[in-house]
Amino acid sequence: MRSPQIVLVLSILLISLFSSAQKGQQDTILPLENTFLESDVERVISQGVAPVLFKGDTLFLVKYSPQGYPVNHRANVISSRLESISENYKKDQDSIYLKKEYGSISIMHNNELAFVITENDAMAYDLPISELALNQLNSFKKALNDHKGYDLSITDWLIRIGYFLISLLVLIAILWLIRWLFRKLNVYLSKFEKNFLKNKKNIFKYFIPKNTKNIFVFLSNVSRLTTIVFVLLTYLPFMFSFFPWTEGVVNDFYGYLARPIKFVFFGFIAYLPNLIFIIVIIFITRYFIRILHDIVEDIEAERFIISGFPKDWARTTQKIISLLIWAFALVLVYPHLPGSTSPAFKGVSIFIGALISFGSTSAIANIVAGIVITYMSPFKIGDRVKIQDTTGDIIERTLLVTRILTPKNEEITIPNANIINNHLINYSANIEKSGLLLHTSVTIGYDVPWVQVDKLLCEAALKSLHIEPEPPPFVLQTSLDDNYISYEINAYTKEVKAMPAIYSDIHKNILDVFNEAGVEILSPQYFAARDGNLSTVPGKLGPDSRSPINKIVDHLTGQNQKITIKTNDTKTDNDSKKG
Repeated sequence: MRSPQIVLVLSILLISLFSSAQKGQQDTILPLENTFLESDVERVISQGVAPVLFKGDTLFLVKYSPQGYPVNHRANVISSRLESISENYKKDQDSIYLKKEYGSISIMHNNELAFVITENDAMAYDLPISELALNQLNSFKKALNDHKGYDLSITDWLIRIGYFLISLLVLIAILWLIRWLFRKLNVYLSKFEKNFLKNKKNIFKYFIPKNTKNIFVFLSNVSRLTTIVFVLLTYLPFMFSFFPWTEGVVNDFYGYLARPIKFVFFGFIAYLPNLIFIIVIIFITRYFIRILHDIVEDIEAERFIISGFPKDWARTTQKIISLLIWAFALVLVYPHLPGSTSPAFKGVSIFIGALISFGSTSAIANIVAGIVITYMSPFKIGDRVKIQDTTGDIIERTLLVTRILTPKNEEITIPNANIINNHLINYSANIEKSGLLLHTSVTIGYDVPWVQVDKLLCEAALKSLHIEPEPPPFVLQTSLDDNYISYEINAYTKEVKAMPAIYSDIHKNILDVFNEAGVEILSPQYFAARDGNLSTVPGKLGPDSRSPINKIVDHLTGQNQKITIKTNDTKTDNDSKKG
Protein backbone atom coordinates (compact mmCIF):
# COMPACT_ATOMS: atom_id res chain seq x y z
CA MET A 1 0.00 0.00 0.00
CA ARG A 2 1.41 3.35 -0.96
CA SER A 3 1.92 6.24 1.46
CA PRO A 4 -1.03 8.42 0.25
CA GLN A 5 -3.41 5.50 0.86
CA ILE A 6 -1.94 4.97 4.32
CA VAL A 7 -2.44 8.62 5.15
CA LEU A 8 -6.04 8.47 3.92
CA VAL A 9 -6.85 5.40 6.01
CA LEU A 10 -5.27 6.88 9.13
CA SER A 11 -7.19 10.09 8.58
CA ILE A 12 -10.52 8.23 8.36
CA LEU A 13 -9.76 6.19 11.48
CA LEU A 14 -8.73 9.19 13.56
CA ILE A 15 -11.74 11.19 12.42
CA SER A 16 -14.05 8.33 13.35
CA LEU A 17 -12.31 8.03 16.73
CA PHE A 18 -12.63 11.73 17.37
CA SER A 19 -16.34 11.71 16.44
CA SER A 20 -16.99 8.79 18.79
CA ALA A 21 -15.13 10.55 21.60
CA GLN A 22 -17.14 13.69 21.09
CA LYS A 23 -20.39 11.77 21.08
CA GLY A 24 -19.50 9.92 24.28
CA GLN A 25 -18.39 13.14 25.91
CA GLN A 26 -21.69 14.78 25.01
CA ASP A 27 -23.60 11.86 26.48
CA THR A 28 -21.83 12.22 29.83
CA ILE A 29 -22.52 15.94 30.16
CA LEU A 30 -25.62 16.71 32.16
CA PRO A 31 -27.85 19.39 30.59
CA LEU A 32 -27.84 22.71 32.36
CA GLU A 33 -30.89 24.56 33.31
CA ASN A 34 -30.67 26.86 30.31
CA THR A 35 -29.40 24.26 27.79
CA PHE A 36 -31.81 23.31 24.99
CA LEU A 37 -31.69 21.01 22.05
CA GLU A 38 -32.49 22.40 18.62
CA SER A 39 -35.75 20.46 18.64
CA ASP A 40 -36.77 22.37 21.79
CA VAL A 41 -36.12 25.84 20.38
CA GLU A 42 -39.43 26.11 18.51
CA ARG A 43 -41.30 24.90 21.56
CA VAL A 44 -39.59 27.48 23.79
CA ILE A 45 -40.23 30.31 21.33
CA SER A 46 -43.89 29.37 21.16
CA GLN A 47 -44.02 29.90 24.91
CA GLY A 48 -42.72 33.53 24.57
CA VAL A 49 -39.14 32.64 25.43
CA ALA A 50 -36.15 32.53 22.99
CA PRO A 51 -32.65 31.15 23.64
CA VAL A 52 -29.45 33.11 22.92
CA LEU A 53 -27.27 30.61 21.07
CA PHE A 54 -23.48 30.77 20.98
CA LYS A 55 -21.55 28.13 19.01
CA GLY A 56 -24.59 25.87 19.17
CA ASP A 57 -25.00 26.19 22.96
CA THR A 58 -27.63 28.18 24.83
CA LEU A 59 -26.17 30.91 27.03
CA PHE A 60 -29.41 32.24 28.52
CA LEU A 61 -33.04 32.88 27.68
CA VAL A 62 -34.69 36.04 26.50
CA LYS A 63 -38.05 36.26 28.29
CA TYR A 64 -38.92 39.84 27.53
CA SER A 65 -39.03 41.98 24.43
CA PRO A 66 -40.51 45.42 23.86
CA GLN A 67 -44.00 45.56 22.45
CA GLY A 68 -44.06 44.69 18.74
CA TYR A 69 -40.49 43.32 18.91
CA PRO A 70 -40.48 39.46 18.94
CA VAL A 71 -38.32 37.73 21.53
CA ASN A 72 -36.79 35.44 18.94
CA HIS A 73 -35.65 38.43 16.87
CA ARG A 74 -34.05 40.02 19.94
CA ALA A 75 -32.34 36.72 20.79
CA ASN A 76 -31.00 36.40 17.24
CA VAL A 77 -29.57 39.93 17.32
CA ILE A 78 -27.81 39.24 20.64
CA SER A 79 -26.46 35.94 19.28
CA SER A 80 -25.06 37.67 16.18
CA ARG A 81 -23.32 40.30 18.30
CA LEU A 82 -21.75 37.66 20.54
CA GLU A 83 -20.57 35.64 17.54
CA SER A 84 -18.98 38.78 16.07
CA ILE A 85 -17.22 39.57 19.35
CA SER A 86 -15.87 36.02 19.67
CA GLU A 87 -14.10 36.19 16.31
CA ASN A 88 -11.49 38.68 17.57
CA TYR A 89 -11.63 37.94 21.29
CA LYS A 90 -8.29 37.71 23.12
CA LYS A 91 -8.40 36.58 26.73
CA ASP A 92 -5.36 38.46 28.02
CA GLN A 93 -6.04 41.68 26.13
CA ASP A 94 -9.80 42.19 25.85
CA SER A 95 -12.06 43.21 28.73
CA ILE A 96 -15.71 42.32 29.28
CA TYR A 97 -17.44 44.39 31.93
CA LEU A 98 -20.75 45.82 33.12
CA LYS A 99 -21.77 49.38 32.44
CA LYS A 100 -24.62 50.69 34.58
CA GLU A 101 -27.02 53.15 33.03
CA TYR A 102 -30.38 54.59 33.99
CA GLY A 103 -32.82 51.70 34.16
CA SER A 104 -30.49 49.18 32.51
CA ILE A 105 -27.07 47.52 32.62
CA SER A 106 -24.98 47.09 29.45
CA ILE A 107 -22.51 44.25 28.96
CA MET A 108 -19.54 45.74 27.11
CA HIS A 109 -16.66 44.21 25.15
CA ASN A 110 -13.93 46.83 25.28
CA ASN A 111 -15.86 49.84 23.94
CA GLU A 112 -18.35 47.76 21.96
CA LEU A 113 -21.86 46.98 23.17
CA ALA A 114 -22.65 43.28 23.51
CA PHE A 115 -26.25 43.41 24.77
CA VAL A 116 -28.45 45.27 27.29
CA ILE A 117 -30.28 43.96 30.36
CA THR A 118 -33.32 45.97 31.42
CA GLU A 119 -35.50 46.07 34.53
CA ASN A 120 -38.17 44.15 32.63
CA ASP A 121 -35.65 41.33 31.98
CA ALA A 122 -34.91 41.19 35.72
CA MET A 123 -38.66 41.10 36.52
CA ALA A 124 -39.11 38.26 34.01
CA TYR A 125 -36.40 36.27 35.78
CA ASP A 126 -37.59 37.45 39.23
CA LEU A 127 -34.03 38.49 40.07
CA PRO A 128 -32.36 41.79 40.84
CA ILE A 129 -31.02 43.40 37.69
CA SER A 130 -27.44 43.45 39.00
CA GLU A 131 -27.54 39.71 39.82
CA LEU A 132 -29.04 38.84 36.43
CA ALA A 133 -26.42 40.95 34.63
CA LEU A 134 -23.59 39.29 36.56
CA ASN A 135 -24.91 35.78 35.78
CA GLN A 136 -25.18 36.49 32.06
CA LEU A 137 -21.74 38.16 32.06
CA ASN A 138 -20.15 35.09 33.62
CA SER A 139 -21.95 32.79 31.15
CA PHE A 140 -20.68 34.85 28.25
CA LYS A 141 -17.09 34.91 29.55
CA LYS A 142 -17.08 31.16 30.18
CA ALA A 143 -18.42 30.48 26.70
CA LEU A 144 -15.70 32.66 25.14
CA ASN A 145 -12.92 31.00 27.09
CA ASP A 146 -14.24 27.52 26.40
CA HIS A 147 -14.55 28.33 22.73
CA LYS A 148 -10.99 29.62 22.57
CA GLY A 149 -9.75 26.38 24.08
CA TYR A 150 -8.18 27.81 27.21
CA ASP A 151 -9.89 25.19 29.38
CA LEU A 152 -9.29 22.12 27.23
CA SER A 153 -8.73 18.74 28.83
CA ILE A 154 -5.78 16.47 28.14
CA THR A 155 -7.93 14.32 25.87
CA ASP A 156 -8.94 17.38 23.84
CA TRP A 157 -5.31 18.42 23.54
CA LEU A 158 -4.29 14.96 22.32
CA ILE A 159 -7.11 14.96 19.78
CA ARG A 160 -6.10 18.41 18.48
CA ILE A 161 -2.46 17.37 18.23
CA GLY A 162 -3.51 14.25 16.34
CA TYR A 163 -5.55 16.36 13.93
CA PHE A 164 -2.56 18.67 13.45
CA LEU A 165 -0.24 15.76 12.64
CA ILE A 166 -2.73 14.30 10.18
CA SER A 167 -3.15 17.65 8.49
CA LEU A 168 0.64 17.97 8.32
CA LEU A 169 0.91 14.59 6.62
CA VAL A 170 -1.82 15.60 4.20
CA LEU A 171 0.07 18.82 3.43
CA ILE A 172 3.27 16.88 2.75
CA ALA A 173 1.33 14.52 0.49
CA ILE A 174 -0.19 17.44 -1.40
CA LEU A 175 3.19 19.08 -1.91
CA TRP A 176 4.70 15.79 -3.05
CA LEU A 177 1.81 15.28 -5.47
CA ILE A 178 2.28 18.79 -6.90
CA ARG A 179 5.99 18.16 -7.36
CA TRP A 180 5.35 14.80 -9.05
CA LEU A 181 2.70 16.17 -11.41
CA PHE A 182 4.80 19.15 -12.50
CA ARG A 183 7.85 16.94 -13.02
CA LYS A 184 5.83 14.80 -15.44
CA LEU A 185 4.49 17.96 -17.04
CA ASN A 186 8.00 19.39 -17.56
CA VAL A 187 9.14 16.26 -19.37
CA TYR A 188 6.17 16.53 -21.69
CA LEU A 189 6.67 20.26 -22.23
CA SER A 190 10.36 19.79 -23.13
CA LYS A 191 9.41 17.39 -25.91
CA PHE A 192 6.51 19.57 -26.97
CA GLU A 193 8.68 22.68 -27.26
CA LYS A 194 11.19 20.95 -29.55
CA ASN A 195 8.42 19.88 -31.91
CA PHE A 196 6.73 23.25 -31.52
CA LEU A 197 9.82 25.17 -32.66
CA LYS A 198 10.53 22.79 -35.54
CA ASN A 199 7.08 23.20 -37.05
CA LYS A 200 7.49 25.64 -39.93
CA LYS A 201 3.76 26.24 -40.28
CA ASN A 202 3.24 27.27 -36.69
CA ILE A 203 2.96 31.05 -36.40
CA PHE A 204 2.76 31.02 -32.58
CA LYS A 205 6.48 30.24 -32.27
CA TYR A 206 7.23 33.83 -33.28
CA PHE A 207 5.59 35.07 -30.08
CA ILE A 208 8.12 33.20 -27.92
CA PRO A 209 11.19 35.26 -26.87
CA LYS A 210 14.28 34.45 -28.90
CA ASN A 211 17.34 32.74 -27.41
CA THR A 212 15.23 31.16 -24.68
CA LYS A 213 15.70 27.66 -23.31
CA ASN A 214 12.55 25.71 -22.44
CA ILE A 215 10.18 28.66 -22.15
CA PHE A 216 7.27 26.30 -21.47
CA VAL A 217 9.20 24.60 -18.68
CA PHE A 218 9.96 28.00 -17.19
CA LEU A 219 6.26 28.90 -17.21
CA SER A 220 5.49 25.52 -15.68
CA ASN A 221 7.95 26.14 -12.83
CA VAL A 222 6.39 29.54 -12.20
CA SER A 223 2.96 27.90 -12.07
CA ARG A 224 4.30 25.24 -9.68
CA LEU A 225 5.65 27.84 -7.26
CA THR A 226 2.41 29.81 -7.48
CA THR A 227 0.40 26.68 -6.72
CA ILE A 228 2.58 25.82 -3.72
CA VAL A 229 2.26 29.31 -2.29
CA PHE A 230 -1.52 29.23 -2.78
CA VAL A 231 -1.79 25.84 -1.06
CA LEU A 232 0.32 26.99 1.88
CA LEU A 233 -1.62 30.22 2.34
CA THR A 234 -4.96 28.41 2.29
CA TYR A 235 -3.97 25.26 4.19
CA LEU A 236 -1.81 26.62 7.01
CA PRO A 237 -4.68 28.46 8.74
CA PHE A 238 -6.59 25.17 8.80
CA MET A 239 -3.60 23.41 10.38
CA PHE A 240 -3.04 25.99 13.08
CA SER A 241 -6.74 26.37 13.86
CA PHE A 242 -6.48 23.30 16.11
CA PHE A 243 -4.51 25.32 18.69
CA PRO A 244 -6.17 28.29 20.36
CA TRP A 245 -3.02 30.37 20.81
CA THR A 246 -2.08 30.15 17.14
CA GLU A 247 -5.43 31.28 15.83
CA GLY A 248 -4.63 34.88 16.62
CA VAL A 249 -1.20 34.57 15.02
CA VAL A 250 -2.74 33.25 11.81
CA ASN A 251 -5.31 36.05 11.80
CA ASP A 252 -2.57 38.62 12.35
CA PHE A 253 -0.55 37.08 9.52
CA TYR A 254 -3.49 37.34 7.18
CA GLY A 255 -4.01 40.89 8.34
CA TYR A 256 -0.40 41.77 7.55
CA LEU A 257 -0.75 40.08 4.15
CA ALA A 258 -4.10 41.63 3.35
CA ARG A 259 -3.14 45.17 4.35
CA PRO A 260 -0.63 45.81 1.50
CA ILE A 261 -2.86 43.94 -0.96
CA LYS A 262 -5.82 46.10 -0.04
CA PHE A 263 -3.65 49.19 -0.17
CA VAL A 264 -2.41 48.33 -3.67
CA PHE A 265 -5.81 47.26 -4.94
CA PHE A 266 -7.82 50.20 -3.66
CA GLY A 267 -4.96 52.55 -4.48
CA PHE A 268 -5.00 51.25 -8.04
CA ILE A 269 -8.77 51.73 -8.27
CA ALA A 270 -8.44 55.29 -6.99
CA TYR A 271 -5.53 55.94 -9.36
CA LEU A 272 -7.37 54.79 -12.51
CA PRO A 273 -8.43 58.32 -13.64
CA ASN A 274 -4.83 59.57 -13.41
CA LEU A 275 -3.57 56.42 -15.12
CA ILE A 276 -5.97 56.93 -18.02
CA PHE A 277 -4.79 60.54 -18.34
CA ILE A 278 -1.13 59.42 -18.43
CA ILE A 279 -1.88 56.74 -21.05
CA VAL A 280 -3.64 59.30 -23.25
CA ILE A 281 -0.71 61.75 -22.96
CA ILE A 282 1.82 59.03 -23.81
CA PHE A 283 -0.28 57.84 -26.76
CA ILE A 284 -0.55 61.37 -28.20
CA THR A 285 3.18 61.97 -27.64
CA ARG A 286 4.17 58.76 -29.42
CA TYR A 287 1.81 59.67 -32.26
CA PHE A 288 3.56 63.00 -32.83
CA ILE A 289 6.99 61.34 -32.53
CA ARG A 290 6.01 58.81 -35.18
CA ILE A 291 4.83 61.56 -37.54
CA LEU A 292 8.11 63.41 -37.00
CA HIS A 293 10.08 60.21 -37.72
CA ASP A 294 8.23 59.69 -41.01
CA ILE A 295 8.89 63.29 -42.07
CA VAL A 296 12.61 62.90 -41.34
CA GLU A 297 12.81 59.69 -43.36
CA ASP A 298 11.18 61.43 -46.34
CA ILE A 299 13.55 64.42 -46.03
CA GLU A 300 16.60 62.14 -45.96
CA ALA A 301 15.29 60.20 -48.96
CA GLU A 302 14.55 63.54 -50.72
CA ARG A 303 10.86 62.66 -51.05
CA PHE A 304 9.98 65.79 -49.07
CA ILE A 305 12.04 68.92 -49.66
CA ILE A 306 12.08 72.06 -47.52
CA SER A 307 13.86 74.95 -49.15
CA GLY A 308 16.88 76.13 -47.18
CA PHE A 309 16.81 73.04 -44.96
CA PRO A 310 19.61 70.54 -45.78
CA LYS A 311 18.76 66.89 -45.29
CA ASP A 312 21.78 66.52 -42.97
CA TRP A 313 19.94 68.63 -40.43
CA ALA A 314 16.90 66.36 -40.36
CA ARG A 315 18.05 63.67 -37.94
CA THR A 316 19.48 66.07 -35.34
CA THR A 317 16.44 68.33 -35.60
CA GLN A 318 14.24 65.31 -35.03
CA LYS A 319 16.13 64.43 -31.84
CA ILE A 320 15.87 67.98 -30.51
CA ILE A 321 12.14 68.28 -31.24
CA SER A 322 11.49 64.79 -29.83
CA LEU A 323 13.31 65.76 -26.64
CA LEU A 324 11.18 68.90 -26.32
CA ILE A 325 7.97 66.95 -26.94
CA TRP A 326 8.85 64.34 -24.30
CA ALA A 327 9.83 67.09 -21.86
CA PHE A 328 6.45 68.79 -22.38
CA ALA A 329 4.68 65.44 -21.92
CA LEU A 330 6.62 64.83 -18.70
CA VAL A 331 5.52 68.22 -17.39
CA LEU A 332 1.89 67.22 -18.02
CA VAL A 333 2.30 63.73 -16.56
CA TYR A 334 4.38 64.62 -13.49
CA PRO A 335 1.51 65.94 -11.27
CA HIS A 336 -0.47 62.75 -11.95
CA LEU A 337 2.30 60.35 -10.89
CA PRO A 338 1.60 58.45 -7.63
CA GLY A 339 3.22 60.21 -4.72
CA SER A 340 4.41 63.17 -6.79
CA THR A 341 3.31 65.62 -4.09
CA SER A 342 5.05 63.78 -1.24
CA PRO A 343 8.25 65.28 0.24
CA ALA A 344 10.12 62.00 -0.38
CA PHE A 345 9.29 62.04 -4.08
CA LYS A 346 10.38 65.66 -4.38
CA GLY A 347 13.60 64.95 -2.49
CA VAL A 348 14.48 62.03 -4.76
CA SER A 349 13.73 64.15 -7.84
CA ILE A 350 16.02 66.93 -6.62
CA PHE A 351 18.76 64.42 -5.79
CA ILE A 352 18.59 62.82 -9.25
CA GLY A 353 18.59 66.24 -10.88
CA ALA A 354 21.68 67.25 -8.91
CA LEU A 355 23.48 64.05 -9.91
CA ILE A 356 22.69 64.67 -13.57
CA SER A 357 23.76 68.31 -13.34
CA PHE A 358 27.12 67.66 -11.67
CA GLY A 359 27.93 64.40 -13.43
CA SER A 360 27.04 65.28 -17.01
CA THR A 361 28.99 68.49 -17.59
CA SER A 362 31.18 67.01 -20.32
CA ALA A 363 28.23 65.13 -21.80
CA ILE A 364 26.19 68.33 -22.04
CA ALA A 365 29.16 70.10 -23.63
CA ASN A 366 29.44 67.35 -26.23
CA ILE A 367 25.69 67.47 -26.92
CA VAL A 368 25.77 71.24 -27.42
CA ALA A 369 28.84 70.85 -29.64
CA GLY A 370 27.02 68.13 -31.62
CA ILE A 371 24.08 70.47 -32.21
CA VAL A 372 26.41 73.28 -33.29
CA ILE A 373 28.29 70.95 -35.65
CA THR A 374 25.01 69.81 -37.17
CA TYR A 375 23.86 73.30 -38.10
CA MET A 376 27.37 74.50 -39.06
CA SER A 377 27.62 71.51 -41.44
CA PRO A 378 31.45 71.40 -41.55
CA PHE A 379 31.26 67.84 -42.91
CA LYS A 380 28.84 65.07 -43.78
CA ILE A 381 28.92 61.30 -43.67
CA GLY A 382 31.58 59.94 -46.05
CA ASP A 383 33.73 63.09 -46.20
CA ARG A 384 37.51 62.79 -45.97
CA VAL A 385 38.59 65.12 -43.13
CA LYS A 386 41.51 65.85 -40.88
CA ILE A 387 40.78 66.62 -37.21
CA GLN A 388 43.87 67.48 -35.22
CA ASP A 389 46.31 64.75 -36.24
CA THR A 390 43.67 62.28 -37.43
CA THR A 391 42.82 61.88 -41.11
CA GLY A 392 40.01 59.65 -42.32
CA ASP A 393 36.43 59.31 -43.52
CA ILE A 394 33.39 60.27 -41.43
CA ILE A 395 31.36 57.11 -40.77
CA GLU A 396 29.04 58.27 -37.96
CA ARG A 397 27.99 61.48 -36.32
CA THR A 398 25.92 61.62 -33.11
CA LEU A 399 25.11 64.30 -30.58
CA LEU A 400 27.97 63.11 -28.37
CA VAL A 401 30.78 61.85 -30.63
CA THR A 402 31.99 61.61 -34.23
CA ARG A 403 33.58 58.42 -35.57
CA ILE A 404 36.30 58.40 -38.25
CA LEU A 405 37.70 55.50 -40.28
CA THR A 406 41.36 56.12 -41.19
CA PRO A 407 43.09 54.86 -44.38
CA LYS A 408 44.73 52.24 -42.14
CA ASN A 409 41.21 50.89 -41.34
CA GLU A 410 41.33 52.26 -37.79
CA GLU A 411 38.10 53.50 -36.23
CA ILE A 412 38.68 56.59 -34.07
CA THR A 413 36.04 58.20 -31.83
CA ILE A 414 36.39 61.95 -31.23
CA PRO A 415 34.16 63.86 -28.76
CA ASN A 416 32.27 66.68 -30.44
CA ALA A 417 33.66 69.23 -27.97
CA ASN A 418 37.18 68.49 -29.26
CA ILE A 419 36.06 69.15 -32.82
CA ILE A 420 34.61 72.53 -31.87
CA ASN A 421 37.77 73.54 -29.98
CA ASN A 422 40.20 72.56 -32.79
CA HIS A 423 40.57 73.25 -36.49
CA LEU A 424 39.10 70.85 -39.03
CA ILE A 425 40.16 70.25 -42.64
CA ASN A 426 37.52 68.90 -45.02
CA TYR A 427 39.10 67.50 -48.20
CA SER A 428 35.74 66.59 -49.74
CA ALA A 429 33.89 69.88 -49.32
CA ASN A 430 34.57 71.31 -52.81
CA ILE A 431 35.33 68.10 -54.63
CA GLU A 432 32.33 68.38 -56.96
CA LYS A 433 33.21 71.91 -58.07
CA SER A 434 36.89 71.99 -59.10
CA GLY A 435 38.44 69.11 -57.19
CA LEU A 436 41.09 68.98 -54.51
CA LEU A 437 44.48 70.62 -55.19
CA LEU A 438 47.33 68.31 -54.18
CA HIS A 439 50.87 69.69 -53.85
CA THR A 440 54.37 68.51 -53.09
CA SER A 441 57.81 70.20 -53.16
CA VAL A 442 61.28 69.46 -54.60
CA THR A 443 64.55 71.40 -54.39
CA ILE A 444 66.67 71.86 -57.54
CA GLY A 445 70.05 73.54 -57.94
CA TYR A 446 70.56 76.97 -59.48
CA ASP A 447 72.32 75.44 -62.47
CA VAL A 448 69.03 74.02 -63.85
CA PRO A 449 66.71 76.52 -65.64
CA TRP A 450 63.40 76.97 -63.89
CA VAL A 451 61.53 76.59 -67.18
CA GLN A 452 62.89 73.07 -67.52
CA VAL A 453 61.99 72.26 -63.93
CA ASP A 454 58.43 73.52 -64.40
CA LYS A 455 58.03 71.45 -67.53
CA LEU A 456 59.38 68.29 -65.88
CA LEU A 457 57.16 68.66 -62.79
CA CYS A 458 54.01 69.19 -64.85
CA GLU A 459 54.91 66.18 -66.98
CA ALA A 460 55.37 64.01 -63.87
CA ALA A 461 52.05 65.18 -62.42
CA LEU A 462 50.07 64.39 -65.59
CA LYS A 463 51.48 60.85 -65.61
CA SER A 464 50.18 60.21 -62.06
CA LEU A 465 46.97 58.43 -61.09
CA HIS A 466 43.67 60.34 -60.79
CA ILE A 467 45.18 63.72 -61.75
CA GLU A 468 42.79 65.89 -63.74
CA PRO A 469 44.15 67.37 -67.01
CA GLU A 470 41.82 70.35 -66.60
CA PRO A 471 42.59 72.62 -64.93
CA PRO A 472 46.22 71.75 -65.79
CA PRO A 473 48.91 71.33 -63.15
CA PHE A 474 51.06 74.36 -62.31
CA VAL A 475 54.32 75.04 -60.47
CA LEU A 476 55.15 77.64 -57.83
CA GLN A 477 58.69 78.67 -56.82
CA THR A 478 58.22 78.86 -53.07
CA SER A 479 61.74 79.91 -51.95
CA LEU A 480 65.29 80.79 -53.09
CA ASP A 481 67.58 79.11 -50.61
CA ASP A 482 71.40 79.27 -50.39
CA ASN A 483 72.09 76.14 -52.44
CA TYR A 484 68.84 75.33 -54.23
CA ILE A 485 65.44 76.57 -55.33
CA SER A 486 62.18 75.10 -53.86
CA TYR A 487 59.57 74.19 -56.44
CA GLU A 488 55.96 73.21 -55.59
CA ILE A 489 53.90 71.20 -58.05
CA ASN A 490 50.10 71.63 -57.77
CA ALA A 491 47.62 69.30 -59.46
CA TYR A 492 43.86 68.73 -59.22
CA THR A 493 42.12 65.46 -58.37
CA LYS A 494 38.59 64.36 -57.53
CA GLU A 495 39.57 61.12 -55.84
CA VAL A 496 40.25 62.44 -52.34
CA LYS A 497 40.10 59.01 -50.72
CA ALA A 498 43.06 57.91 -52.88
CA MET A 499 45.35 60.73 -51.71
CA PRO A 500 48.08 58.47 -50.27
CA ALA A 501 48.28 56.49 -53.52
CA ILE A 502 48.21 59.67 -55.64
CA TYR A 503 51.06 61.30 -53.67
CA SER A 504 53.11 58.12 -53.92
CA ASP A 505 52.59 57.98 -57.70
CA ILE A 506 53.50 61.67 -58.13
CA HIS A 507 56.75 61.18 -56.23
CA LYS A 508 57.72 58.12 -58.32
CA ASN A 509 56.97 59.96 -61.56
CA ILE A 510 59.05 62.98 -60.47
CA LEU A 511 62.03 60.70 -59.83
CA ASP A 512 61.64 58.97 -63.17
CA VAL A 513 61.17 62.15 -65.22
CA PHE A 514 64.07 64.01 -63.60
CA ASN A 515 66.39 61.00 -63.91
CA GLU A 516 65.58 60.68 -67.59
CA ALA A 517 66.38 64.39 -68.07
CA GLY A 518 69.64 64.07 -66.07
CA VAL A 519 68.55 66.69 -63.52
CA GLU A 520 69.71 66.26 -59.93
CA ILE A 521 67.18 66.71 -57.08
CA LEU A 522 69.27 68.21 -54.30
CA SER A 523 67.22 66.81 -51.46
CA PRO A 524 68.68 66.48 -48.91
CA GLN A 525 71.08 69.42 -49.36
CA TYR A 526 74.34 68.86 -51.20
CA PHE A 527 77.22 71.31 -50.98
CA ALA A 528 77.79 73.36 -54.11
CA ALA A 529 81.53 72.65 -53.92
CA ARG A 530 81.50 68.86 -54.17
CA ASP A 531 84.09 66.67 -52.50
CA GLY A 532 84.49 64.50 -55.56
CA ASN A 533 81.15 62.68 -55.36
CA LEU A 534 79.58 61.72 -58.63
CA SER A 535 76.20 62.97 -59.80
CA THR A 536 73.10 61.85 -57.92
CA VAL A 537 71.40 60.88 -61.17
CA PRO A 538 71.37 57.04 -61.38
CA GLY A 539 73.16 55.52 -64.42
CA LYS A 540 74.78 58.72 -65.57
CA LEU A 541 78.30 57.53 -64.53
CA GLY A 542 79.73 54.18 -63.48
CA PRO A 543 80.23 53.28 -59.85
CA ASP A 544 83.27 54.68 -58.08
CA SER A 545 84.50 52.93 -54.93
CA ARG A 546 87.18 55.50 -54.04
CA SER A 547 87.00 57.13 -50.64
CA PRO A 548 86.10 60.82 -50.41
CA ILE A 549 89.74 61.74 -49.43
CA ASN A 550 91.19 59.95 -52.49
CA LYS A 551 88.64 61.70 -54.66
CA ILE A 552 89.77 65.11 -53.37
CA VAL A 553 93.47 64.23 -53.88
CA ASP A 554 92.85 62.96 -57.43
CA HIS A 555 90.82 66.04 -58.18
CA LEU A 556 93.59 68.41 -57.03
CA THR A 557 96.40 66.50 -58.82
CA GLY A 558 94.49 66.02 -62.08
CA GLN A 559 94.24 62.23 -61.69
CA ASN A 560 90.46 62.41 -61.62
CA GLN A 561 90.41 63.37 -65.33
CA LYS A 562 92.60 60.39 -66.27
CA ILE A 563 90.33 58.01 -64.40
CA THR A 564 87.35 59.45 -66.15
CA ILE A 565 89.02 59.10 -69.60
CA LYS A 566 90.08 55.53 -68.75
CA THR A 567 86.59 54.67 -67.68
CA ASN A 568 85.22 56.06 -70.91
CA ASP A 569 87.81 54.12 -72.98
CA THR A 570 86.87 50.94 -71.17
CA LYS A 571 83.25 51.60 -71.89
CA THR A 572 84.10 52.16 -75.60
CA ASP A 573 86.01 48.88 -75.80
CA ASN A 574 83.12 47.02 -74.24
CA ASP A 575 80.74 48.56 -76.74
CA SER A 576 82.99 47.59 -79.67
CA LYS A 577 83.20 44.01 -78.40
CA LYS A 578 79.43 43.84 -78.19
CA GLY A 579 79.26 45.17 -81.74
